[in-house]
Amino acid sequence: MQPLHIRGRGLPDGEQVQWWVHGGVLSAEPISNADTVFGADGADGWIIPGLVDAHCHVGLGPGGPTTVEEAVEQAEIERDAGALLLRDAGSPVDTRSFDDRDDLPRIIRAGKHLARPKRYMPGLPIDIEDESQLPAYVAEQARWGDGWVKLVGDWIDRGVGDLAPLWSDDVLVEAIAAAHAEGARVTAHVFGEEALPGLIKAGIDCIEHGTGITEDTIELMLEHGTALVPTLINIENFPGIADKAAKYPTYEKHMRDLYASCHQRVGAAHEAGVPIFAGTDAGGMVAHGRIGDEIDALRRVGMTATEALGAACWDARAWLGRPALAHGASADLLCFREDPREVGVTNPDLVLLRGRIWR
Repeated sequence: MQPLHIRGRGLPDGEQVQWWVHGGVLSAEPISNADTVFGADGADGWIIPGLVDAHCHVGLGPGGPTTVEEAVEQAEIERDAGALLLRDAGSPVDTRSFDDRDDLPRIIRAGKHLARPKRYMPGLPIDIEDESQLPAYVAEQARWGDGWVKLVGDWIDRGVGDLAPLWSDDVLVEAIAAAHAEGARVTAHVFGEEALPGLIKAGIDCIEHGTGITEDTIELMLEHGTALVPTLINIENFPGIADKAAKYPTYEKHMRDLYASCHQRVGAAHEAGVPIFAGTDAGGMVAHGRIGDEIDALRRVGMTATEALGAACWDARAWLGRPALAHGASADLLCFREDPREVGVTNPDLVLLRGRIWR
């Protein structure tokens, strides 16, 4: 394969950089006979690592599990949008074969959702009858996945008529310890307020959605180093969920209240210093390829343009333990003629994945 050469301004510092690409990896050292594919005219452009969607379900569609072929199409949409690293926060479809393909984004898998019977979307989770078995299931998913396990932390309890926790505090302590013993981190779907303290005190590593965070739970998150992936563009679906919940008026009102207060709560978490990363929740009620919209949404809750882009790029990669732009790293990057912090990331001028040009 012909060696490639790119030059421009790297982010977040904006300094002039040059990279050479050969054998699918980056080189800071010049390679002879390289073809300059970006920056050949000497004009300033911008170079960033491939984007990260930290909550993305490849293999899940609006109707439930997809075919493998449909999952490939989803991954291709993400690639073309510049999302070259995906944290698949729970999927019913085994996509491990994708690792052998050089045309698809890299995926960090959390295995299947773990839930109680009738306490999550049908057909998606592993349903656990006896919560005392949760630690064993967590350990199993930790060994299966790529360093993450996904719990359903709360969901509507029809007997209560509102959101309610799925797990007792004691079993959460054991379950999260079981994941950590396997070298995995744990995250949880949480919409409401009640489930958060027990999860955070048990040592959970991340909260998904987190629309129920309060000043008290923000303090707990800071104390325990808990990250937040707020999936802001998915929260836009809350009014529609409430519209279908007239049978449960308490739950209906709760979802509307969570929607109304979401931006204020996430903004407070950001201001306090909680680590926040960009995730779209693509695959169910959100279309794939919308990481740019999530970056824009993070700016609306108070992040600067650089912070919001970092939450879907270099900062997210560091959090997930994946390289950004470094000598010897996989050549997964995006190039823009104009500063992506100003014009957005939806139309990269060059998409390079594993050293191959895809756009």
